This record gives sequence, structure tokens and C-alpha cells, in this order.
Amino acid sequence: MVNTILKVKTDFDIIFIQEPSWFIVYSVSSSMNSKGESLIGVINHLNWLTFIRNPETMNDFSRVTIYINIRLSFLCFSLCRNIINFKDILLVLFFNNNNIFWLINVYSDLFYLALKNLKDTKVNIWNLLIMMGDFNIYDSLWDLSYSHHSSISDDLLIIADSFNLDLFFSINHVLTRYLDNKNDSNSVIDLIFLWSSSSELDNHIIYPE
Repeated sequence: MVNTILKVKTDFDIIFIQEPSWFIVYSVSSSMNSKGESLIGVINHLNWLTFIRNPETMNDFSRVTIYINIRLSFLCFSLCRNIINFKDILLVLFFNNNNIFWLINVYSDLFYLALKNLKDTKVNIWNLLIMMGDFNIYDSLWDLSYSHHSSISDDLLIIADSFNLDLFFSINHVLTRYLDNKNDSNSVIDLIFLWSSSSELDNHIIYPE
């Protein structure tokens, strides 16, 4: 799926992926193992810069990736683990007209560990343009088919407000998660937050899966 997107969507500038597939890329020679060591990675493509947090242990695989089209290489994108070093949060900066701008991709599991990490982040990140992710929060605020409100949603909105971001509602109001299990309902758990001054806040469409 990701490989197809990278090949086909060449007109896209930036692609955020949650829950990427990790696989053995190839084996490298090792003085510790005569059979070599397996190099594990995610899908790469020559036309895209791949940003992902490399695992520190076998249980530390990141669930977020950002792909930047190489035509934007002049903006000098850089991964910022020195500011946020959590496997399911990817913070990337770039330069434009001598200003620094930021992007965040988030995967928040059912224990909301990524949100707790963001809430505890003390560093001020100015000019954050977009925070996108799978937040795993079911709430009537963004899903008209859901009748309840979650206190976790309040935490997420407080975090977004601290970054000067607003929730980004699509024009067509489609669902963002489609399940194979017919006994469960489709839902909206993938959300986009944009810089509050963005002219695009009320002008975007989500393509159904």
C-alpha cells in the first residue's frame, strides 16, 4: 500500500503514515554473528525523503513515518529527536525564508501514551503548521455517529491549543477508519490539526479509504 502511494502520488508534497510495516531490508556482516545481522526498515523510494525514528530495541518500532517529496529538499527537513524522543511521535522541522516551521505525525495507542508525552513536553514549538495522526479517540466532537464525549479529547484539544493549532474539519465529513469486521462500526479517529492562521482551515477534502 505505502509503496503504491509513493509511486503514484508524485504530485503530493508530504505524506504522513501511521502504523507503517517494518521488514528485513537485508543482512549486514557482523563480528558477533557469522550469519550476519538483519537490517530492519520501512518502505523507501528514490523520489521521497523518509523520516522515521530508528528503533533502539526490538520492542521499540515507531508507528509513524513522514515522507517528503525530494523536490522540497531545498527546505532542509530534519528529524528532531532532541526535542521529542518518543517512538510514536515524529517531529520534523524545515526552513523557509529564514524561519523554522514544524510538522508532527502522531500515533496514540489505546493507552494514549503519545498524548501523555506531548502533554508533558515543556519545549515551546513555534510555527507548528500541522499535527496529524491516528489518535484512537472516539468522540461526538468529530464523529457525528458517536454520541459520547471523552475527557481524553479535552486533553488533545488543550495540547493542540498550546501549539496554536485548530481542529481541521473536512468539507465532505467522511469517516476515516473502515473496518473489515462487519460487527463493528466505521469511525473517525484520524485527525488533522492546522496552524490557527492557516487559510486552508475550512477548505479540504478527505478521500475515503
